[in-house]
Amino acid sequence: MLLIGRDMSPFVRRVVISLEILGLPFERAEWATTDDKEKIAALYPMVRVPVAKLDDGEVLVDSAAILDWIDQEVGPQKALTPASGAARRAVLQVCVITQSMLEKTIALLQERDLRPQEFVYTLKVEQRRDQMLAGLGMLEARAATDGWLIEDRLTQADVTLATGFEFAAFMIPDLVTGAAFPNLAAHHERARSLPGFQETSLEKYRMTV
Repeated sequence: MLLIGRDMSPFVRRVVISLEILGLPFERAEWATTDDKEKIAALYPMVRVPVAKLDDGEVLVDSAAILDWIDQEVGPQKALTPASGAARRAVLQVCVITQSMLEKTIALLQERDLRPQEFVYTLKVEQRRDQMLAGLGMLEARAATDGWLIEDRLTQADVTLATGFEFAAFMIPDLVTGAAFPNLAAHHERARSLPGFQETSLEKYRMTV
């Protein structure tokens, strides 16, 4: 399997860490949607990552679809997302809320920090900020535990939440802090022990962001 995308993307990163946790072999092509647009477009014309090219040539797009394939490869006993029942719903809910929070984080970054100041729409900034913080507040409540989030075992909810929180804190450090979200910060600290987590840390990008 060839996985395409940089660790800067929390969507790519959750796939990388999941593969490391489950011990599945894979190769990397750390292409960026800016610098490597044509190469990514040859596989996925919408030019989004992650993209996975399987050994048989099949191309999968979107992290949720790739993670679903990974879970099927390892089987229900090892899968990071339970196959059915309340535990599956709980994992998926954490993942969906985290992904929605990340979408608002990216939208806030684009509107507040990347747009020329004379074109910044203040109301839109406030809306995106409030949506991001609301998502983080929901996740903070779900992270009020000393262990993993669901049934006290490692699941995709933990991988997605930890990578999502790190991204938000890295990109919007004035709003997303450990002091503001202590449960999320503690959960992130626990996740640092996961295979591949520190190797993909966003700290390596600090000098270039």
